[in-house]
Amino acid sequence: MKKLAELLKNTPVKALHGDGSTPVAGLVYDSRTVKPGDCFFAVRGTQSDGHDYIPAALAKGAAAVVCERMPDAPVEGVAWVVVEDSAGAMADMAAAFCDYPSRELKLVGITGTNGKTTTVTLLYDLVRAMGYKAGLISTVVYKIDGREVESTHTTPDPIRLNAMMREMADAGCEFCFMECSSHAIVQERTRGLDFAGGIFSNITHDHLDYHKTFAEYIRAKKLFFDGLPKGAFALTNADDRNGRVMVQNTAASVSTYSLRAMADFRCKIVEMHLDGMLLRIDGQELWVGLLGRFNAYNLLAVYGAAVLLGLDRGEVLRVLSVLHAVSGRFEKIRAANGTTAIVDYAHTPDALENVIQTIEEIRTPEQQLIVVCGCGGDRDRTKRPEMAQIAVKYATTAIFTSDNPRHESPEAILDDMAAGLDPGVRYLRIADRAEAIRTAVMLSRPGDILLVAGKGHETYQIVGDVKHHFDDREEVRKSFECFN
Repeated sequence: MKKLAELLKNTPVKALHGDGSTPVAGLVYDSRTVKPGDCFFAVRGTQSDGHDYIPAALAKGAAAVVCERMPDAPVEGVAWVVVEDSAGAMADMAAAFCDYPSRELKLVGITGTNGKTTTVTLLYDLVRAMGYKAGLISTVVYKIDGREVESTHTTPDPIRLNAMMREMADAGCEFCFMECSSHAIVQERTRGLDFAGGIFSNITHDHLDYHKTFAEYIRAKKLFFDGLPKGAFALTNADDRNGRVMVQNTAASVSTYSLRAMADFRCKIVEMHLDGMLLRIDGQELWVGLLGRFNAYNLLAVYGAAVLLGLDRGEVLRVLSVLHAVSGRFEKIRAANGTTAIVDYAHTPDALENVIQTIEEIRTPEQQLIVVCGCGGDRDRTKRPEMAQIAVKYATTAIFTSDNPRHESPEAILDDMAAGLDPGVRYLRIADRAEAIRTAVMLSRPGDILLVAGKGHETYQIVGDVKHHFDDREEVRKSFECFN
């Protein structure tokens, strides 16, 4: 428990009405979870305004309220903190409440459209294989040293984020690797954290349902690098046309990585096979179990970040050669007859094309490529026709299906996908995802390649507000057992 005034030391405050010595038991932004003595943050969201829930928070015993505007009749005996931005204040105060845990860690954040989960997970696996304790915050899972915690968001809210980092620091972790989503950056969930470094992977069209324009999406990513301190590193992809834009205003020390141009860290793909590839990184050759140009970028970013963190180059390369692919990222499942299914999280046009182009580099003329893909509901509609165009461009057979429809009709989403195709283009349309996967397996011949894209590691399908159990990998294995 801390006094309110202690929590406000690094928080810009417009006015404080009440007692700064008020003890604060916990920090809460959901009025339903308030306990006596908590500080409640009235945060404005896209769907609701936390100011509307102040009475509910007070009824449950909130001792303090952080808000952007005072109620007309403020309750006496409660400490009222008026700020310009409740979300930002929550991040500042969460760091203070947990005694600034990020200062005790070498915290590295990665932002970009694709590759974030793979890169942070490989960094986590790398340093642990080298004998260090580390934390991980990713789309798939959160980890505190070796202990797994269920992941709810790519980047959690600052209260949970700082609490987990406090657990990491107390557990003796030296490093923490985290994904920084564009939503989280704009909503200031990463504010108040002390980063040792940041990585930019790439940027393509995504999340325009939230950011509205591509320029705003770029700006959101750039904000992360704008906030990096002097003494941190900013590692950027020199092959992405926005790579330099990201770091043009950063105070951090800038380094670059590239597969195509001069850079601080360079890589060349020497050979590529279905089981892995031979890379040359900074003049040293190594065999890795991951596949694809996109993974070469991910591995190079991992190598560069590890070196910038002061780890031994030779040892980093040795460990990279034994790391495994991340769950649901180009995850291969083999049937008894030699057919290979690849399950991948690719849910943007660029990610889908990257995965398919990788398959094209290793596919023989005799092998069919059957692609199963869909698009999520309540998300960026502009990418739907692009996803369909990419699938039919490369696939022997393209099957469009449901992803996470949420509150949209699956058939309406498929209509949007089909709208991007020229008349006469052939494809299959099967809204039931399990049936679409079964159909792909039935259409396959021994030795063919199936790509099931969009959900990757997810073990659910969201229909309305309900998560139903669904795992692409399970469905593939069941179909293989039935038809091969």
